[in-house]
Amino acid sequence: MPLHLPIAVIATLTFVAVSTVPKFDIVRECRYEGGSSANYDTCSQAESDALEELRLQWAQFVDADKSSCLSSATIAGFSSYVDLLTCLEMARDSRKPGR
Repeated sequence: MPLHLPIAVIATLTFVAVSTVPKFDIVRECRYEGGSSANYDTCSQAESDALEELRLQWAQFVDADKSSCLSSATIAGFSSYVDLLTCLEMARDSRKPGR
């Protein structure tokens, strides 16, 4: 495989618009967090709340931020709606006037 092909693929993926909220495995994420069943329940509730907020606000976020934040929220095979929402909100807020 030519050396430039992976670079071209990565460059292309960077600008792919994400039209819908991605589907993450909340159970897997919360099991990874470990701890007691109370910790699992807290994690599941936080992830569910973040997913609902993402569904409500998804269209308001910039496509470039969606792609970038999606990459940072899906590290080492684990994915978090809380991390994705936080990243998107920070990116959006950094664009506000006066910042």
